Amino acid sequence: MKAKVHVFLKPGVLDVQGKAVEQALHGLGWPDVGHVRVGKTIEFDVGAKDAAAAEAEVKAMCEKLLANTVIESYRVEVA
Repeated sequence: MKAKVHVFLKPGVLDVQGKAVEQALHGLGWPDVGHVRVGKTIEFDVGAKDAAAAEAEVKAMCEKLLANTVIESYRVEVA
């Protein structure tokens, strides 16, 4: 099964990279852009037989390695 994990900083955590992108977009002529947040997407294959087992396995991976749950939130997609 294919798994996709989207990781973003939690609301309230300063996103320095997002702020830099926002300022660059303003400088390039898009002054109405605001509240830019930059995240990451991680895609991989999982050997689980069904979607529920795959999702549980991927969530465990997120809690242990893929996301820093103190400052980041994540969303899992399994197909």
